[in-house]
Amino acid sequence: MRAATGTQIFYSIRPCTFVYLTLVVLSLVTWLTGQLGLSGLSISLIVLGLALIKGLLIGDYYMGLRGLTGVWRWAIIVWLVIPGALITWAFIKVQ
Repeated sequence: MRAATGTQIFYSIRPCTFVYLTLVVLSLVTWLTGQLGLSGLSISLIVLGLALIKGLLIGDYYMGLRGLTGVWRWAIIVWLVIPGALITWAFIKVQ
């Protein structure tokens, strides 16, 4: 029996497991940002961007919207982008 290389292990991970691990890493980055007390407009916008990416990943892989087309595919994107844009606008306006 041959040992698997790093590349073979990477390709053997199911997409939903890879997305789950990505969500965990992004969540840890967000948590670490708060624990380190990082602040400012750019940090806030980066954290907001990470939240939008996590929302898209959840919509695509766990809600099953990845294979859809038309209105249903865009529903989750619009649902994430509009609040994200409003929050971004509020942050920029305050600064």
